Amino acid sequence: MLIEQIVIYGIVFLFIILVVWYYMRQLRQESQIVESKIEQAKEDGIHEPISLHPFIDLGTCIKSGACITACPEKDILGIIDGRATLIQASNCVGHGACFHACPVEAISLVIGTEKRGVDLPHVNENYESNIPGIFIAGELGGMGLIKNSVEQGQAAIENILKTGYKKDDSSLDIIIVGAGPAGISASLTAKKHGMTFLTLEQDTLGGTVFTFPRSKIVMTAPMHLELHGKVKLYDTSKQELLELWQEVLQKNNITIKENTKVEDIIFDNKIFKVKTNKGEEYKAKHVLLAIGRRGSPRKLGIPGEMTTKVAYRLIEPELVDNKKVVVVGGGDSAVEAALSLMDNNEVVLSYRKDKFSRIKPKNREKLMAAIDAKKLQPILNSNLTKIEDQQVHIKTETEEKMLDNDLVYIFAGGELPTQFLTKAGVKITKRFGYTMKTYK
Repeated sequence: MLIEQIVIYGIVFLFIILVVWYYMRQLRQESQIVESKIEQAKEDGIHEPISLHPFIDLGTCIKSGACITACPEKDILGIIDGRATLIQASNCVGHGACFHACPVEAISLVIGTEKRGVDLPHVNENYESNIPGIFIAGELGGMGLIKNSVEQGQAAIENILKTGYKKDDSSLDIIIVGAGPAGISASLTAKKHGMTFLTLEQDTLGGTVFTFPRSKIVMTAPMHLELHGKVKLYDTSKQELLELWQEVLQKNNITIKENTKVEDIIFDNKIFKVKTNKGEEYKAKHVLLAIGRRGSPRKLGIPGEMTTKVAYRLIEPELVDNKKVVVVGGGDSAVEAALSLMDNNEVVLSYRKDKFSRIKPKNREKLMAAIDAKKLQPILNSNLTKIEDQQVHIKTETEEKMLDNDLVYIFAGGELPTQFLTKAGVKITKRFGYTMKTYK
């Protein structure tokens, strides 16, 4: 009997050893795959984060893998030796699905790294800047994803209501600057709570979203809109989202004052005076800045750039037909513009670097397929040097040549509206690995 028990225990022990060995072997093989992906990401220049991205607390991580399963992008996160790690961090779009999925809150969303800082305005936990009464929400504060911007716009208004203020007819309760996701959400929340407000937009409804190509997918998670409810649009286009916003605003009798750029914000006798490019002046007790980080498009600074054939955004690519087009840039906006134009036009994509290292995986796949099919022509390590009526001058490492050309689209990024913010008194600081406030 004793011998039989020893044999049984021995078999069980060997089985456990075998299971552990197999598990460790699988773990090591998976880790080696992830390590090779990291090395490839480093070679491709997409390992370092360039915007909002997850930071993993390895001391808290329980190796559940929930973050990887939840991420709608590919190979942003992986597991090495049982712990989560970043792989293609440059491709992260900051939607926060990993943050929401982690069962032990081991993930936070940060902007900037230890080596690369990002200029951000001062904002406290209530979304109020260093100037009492001026609040900031959305992309300007570093949180560019639509769902997060919507949440911040709502939270900023609710925080203003919590502080309490005296209502009177001498001024509005709040002026909302910007009609993007944060501004629209703030407008709906202000309407819900009976605030007197005015929403100003320098372009048109949607803000930065309006400038996306029509086919661009702009949402990856559901969101809640005040006075409307839950919005379940996952793979949706810019046009669908804009139509939803227009419907909700019209239903609630909210009018956005479009094509009205705020040029100055002055604090005078406990009231903010907001001056616009149309010579108008509005008074309010609070101001919410829900503008984008790209106050103005970055220029190339070359001869001919101010001609009418040059544009810095592409709104309706289907209206561009049978043209010789040069698209400048290597980010998602440039690539998406080139892809949307290539079927009906002759498209050249000029990029100053040697590879497209800052684009999302889906865009990379589409771009490589288009190049292989010769549907567009990439010119890497190149810079435009001059723009003429019917030609452009483009310089590479080996030569400078002229190309026949009808239109030029420049996507060289945008510049933080530093002068505007500084003039209003808002402080801007370069942040390194700054943790953003998010909601579970």
